[in-house]
Amino acid sequence: MITTEEVLKIFEESGALLKGHFRLTSGRHSNRYMQCAKVLQYPQHAGRLGEELAQAWKNQGIDVVIGPAMGGIIVAHEVGRALGTKVLFTERENGAMTLRRGFELSPGQKVLVVEDVITTGGSVKEVIEVVRKLGAEPVGVGVLVDRSGGTIDFGIPHVSLLKLEIESFDPEACPLCEEGIPAIKPGSRSI
Repeated sequence: MITTEEVLKIFEESGALLKGHFRLTSGRHSNRYMQCAKVLQYPQHAGRLGEELAQAWKNQGIDVVIGPAMGGIIVAHEVGRALGTKVLFTERENGAMTLRRGFELSPGQKVLVVEDVITTGGSVKEVIEVVRKLGAEPVGVGVLVDRSGGTIDFGIPHVSLLKLEIESFDPEACPLCEEGIPAIKPGSRSI
């Protein structure tokens, strides 16, 4: 099993932990940002992290691993490879999370939802809802980095490789905005 220190070292060495003033996908602001794509650009890291995340779900009868585009695609692929399952991803269409590209889930399939990083868990909750609407059974959530402070309850088991306490602020009460430091949006979605 990989240790928390080893996971953090992988993220730091790949330049994934950024410092500055950031607008998060959730709309909140932060002085640090976890850019998981910087880690996942290295297949050896993506493979190792996917293997480790999959360990919590071995022998659970997972049929499908699914993640939201963009951050969850590589994570889903590597976890699915480790579990020997089919892998899907959801995308936004007209603002709503959905399965596209001919992807399908069947009623009763056991589905593991994965993501690279969570702050509010909004995207993961949307994917869980897609899975349920299609009659499949979401059985767990696996994430590389949980920066929620442990506050998210998905209603199903949740495992993360790394828990980071990264402070975030409501934009109206952001001390970095008050200092006049421009916020940037480094993620994959515009706010």
